[in-house]
Amino acid sequence: MTVIGLISDTHGNLSDDALAAMADVDHIIHAGDIGNPDILRALEALAPTTAVLGNNDFDEYGSRVSRFAHPVIDGVRFLVAHYPRDVRIGFNGCAGLAAGDPIPQVCVHGHTHVPELLTGADARPAEYFLCPGAAFRPRGGFPRCTGRMEVENGRVLRVRIMSLSGDVIMSAGERA
Repeated sequence: MTVIGLISDTHGNLSDDALAAMADVDHIIHAGDIGNPDILRALEALAPTTAVLGNNDFDEYGSRVSRFAHPVIDGVRFLVAHYPRDVRIGFNGCAGLAAGDPIPQVCVHGHTHVPELLTGADARPAEYFLCPGAAFRPRGGFPRCTGRMEVENGRVLRVRIMSLSGDVIMSAGERA
């Protein structure tokens, strides 16, 4: 089993609580508005990190961070972008997919600063459509949040969005 930490909208501020939430994961996905290359360095010191650019990010991360990411982690296909519209797959595809790209099982976005976890018909054609909320400057009355996902052999076992104090805000999956 692989544990994936999900984080977004750090805006240059990676609190000790947010760092602790990522401390025991096997891979980290950052859905944009990183805010400072030091944030990625701190996350990469914990686990391999996949990150995308947000609307407040620039070229300071080099070619390894771009607008979209398509990692495959323990057999699970991801599509990661900062804007929700870039991972929302419709009849004409979406900005984050090119013609012929496989449909991702999990679509991850940031930008809204509001946690979101959709499954089933609401996430289709993906299995999960989610935003981990914001690790800094949350909105919508939610606390600062991160996400955590357990995957194994091409299957998502569990997804949780949690406050930085550890309270589960949303969960889904076989082991929710």
